[in-house]
Amino acid sequence: MLRALTLRRSLQSLHHHNHLKPLISTTIPQNPLNPLSPARACSSLSSPSASSSASELRKYLGYTALVLFSAAATYYSFPFPENAKHKKAQIFRYAPLPEELHTVSNWSGTHEVQTRVFHQPETLEELEKVVKDAHEKKTRIRPVGSGLSPNGIGLSRAGMVNLALMDKVLEVDKEKKRVRVQAGIRVQQLVDGIKEHGLTLQNFASIREQQIGGILQVGAHGTGAKLPPMDEQVISMKLVTPAKGTIEISKEKDPELFYLARCGLGGLGVVAEVTIQCVERQELVEHTAVSNMEEIKKNHKKLLSENKHVKYLYIPYSDTVVVVTCNPVSKWKGPPKFKPKYSSDEAIQHVRDLYKECLQKCSVVPVENDVDINELSFTELRDKLLALDPLDKDHVVKVNQAEAEFWRKSEGYRVGWSDEILGFDCGGQQWVSETCFPVGTLSKPSLKDLEYIEDVKQLIEKNEVPAPAPIEQRWTACTKSPMSPASSTKDDDIFSWVGIIMYLPTMDARQRKEITEEFFHYRRLTQVQLWDKYSAYEHWAKIEVPKDKEELAALQARLRKRFPVDAYNKARKELDPSRILSNNKLEKLFPLSDTI
Repeated sequence: MLRALTLRRSLQSLHHHNHLKPLISTTIPQNPLNPLSPARACSSLSSPSASSSASELRKYLGYTALVLFSAAATYYSFPFPENAKHKKAQIFRYAPLPEELHTVSNWSGTHEVQTRVFHQPETLEELEKVVKDAHEKKTRIRPVGSGLSPNGIGLSRAGMVNLALMDKVLEVDKEKKRVRVQAGIRVQQLVDGIKEHGLTLQNFASIREQQIGGILQVGAHGTGAKLPPMDEQVISMKLVTPAKGTIEISKEKDPELFYLARCGLGGLGVVAEVTIQCVERQELVEHTAVSNMEEIKKNHKKLLSENKHVKYLYIPYSDTVVVVTCNPVSKWKGPPKFKPKYSSDEAIQHVRDLYKECLQKCSVVPVENDVDINELSFTELRDKLLALDPLDKDHVVKVNQAEAEFWRKSEGYRVGWSDEILGFDCGGQQWVSETCFPVGTLSKPSLKDLEYIEDVKQLIEKNEVPAPAPIEQRWTACTKSPMSPASSTKDDDIFSWVGIIMYLPTMDARQRKEITEEFFHYRRLTQVQLWDKYSAYEHWAKIEVPKDKEELAALQARLRKRFPVDAYNKARKELDPSRILSNNKLEKLFPLSDTI
């Protein structure tokens, strides 16, 4: 019996199979993490015989999913000539690639590689053998997680190793609130696996599909000025290194290497196991309110200090600021009693109306059998609206105004467990640049975070950038991991993280290329005028390597001012002398010199 396999599954198990050729019939993907997405990729898969082992079934499902995901993402990565004629078809097909050569892409389709080598060990012993063999043969096996990094930091044409099949919770210490897990476990798997023990992670990034190893290695973070980035939750780890084999490091055992490796960008060893400090699982109440910059300035210090989690969503070309706070439900008062003024249908109706109006003005005939507009989520509608004219500033402003109205009518409260509440629907495929910079302390905030936003908005308006919403701003405490953009030796320092974005809502290769060029113009405006001014550095999963040699040299010099590059490279040389865990991006960001 044939069964459909969704693109969402491919993100849950980023697998690859060297014997499957991607002759794919699939739908165009939008947001692979959104279960409501009407356009998730699917394919047919023969069910295994009853005698097949569970392990083989997991592999087969995962391998097929990765090929499926890769083919779909490749479609979005400019594979067609610019003069190609694209129809708004719901189905497209791929011809087979050469024998054992397959494409692996990040989920936004902004970066991809073709490789013949994709290792997927199921045990620590298998991983150790993979690393040992690669070290002896001097062949690269770059660690890659779930493929969610916007800059494709885990990709390597020469070869990759993925731990999606090493995804178990190994040990739970309920008394100490600690868990030991295999690094291939996804965040959602981990949270689901330990909730019966009354535990959860201290903080979360926006989505839950990341593998724990990957989310730690790039310095990912949640939000909350009293909460550090996620790498600070790690208290020990097992690292499989090419030169020294498997080593266990912690705050007590080789602390210098431990802190360096917690945010090691996959260059010091393959993270195999991680022990994480957890917290008690608790219900949160989320409050969404619409404000403006004047009010934010008055209440900013209070908002940061009195809320466990807080983030601001700014709407370009408007004074709208959406404030989202999350705090534990009061044991005495219980959840707030609140009746929303508008229903969810009423909140989104303005956006539906704008979409219908734009379709009429553009004389666009909806695709036959397209999903009912009333079934689309807000982010899906936003994608459809932006796709009509993504680079027309006036059109984007209208979409932003509709978003502001949506948030105004969505004010209110929501109660749920932290792993349910702290997620954020980031929308469809996208380019994103996120910077991190110091903003004082909780007791004495510098207000540089708000100044930064005002400068960004002025740049947008002055240069008429077709900037969609939102500009997202979050905060974290500092971390002791020196390679993190939020690293500090002062315990009370806090950092702000600001993300700018442009969506890729169209399948047209030329239009995607134009959006990409506009995004990098937008990003460069902030880079040239703001980064040095605010000591801002990009998130490791979002940093892009410039092609220009002078710009690259300037970036390398700039990274040296902020991060212990020599210490990092020294550790790389000791643990991975043949650089089998490296890739082109790492080599350009941190070139190794003979003197180290």
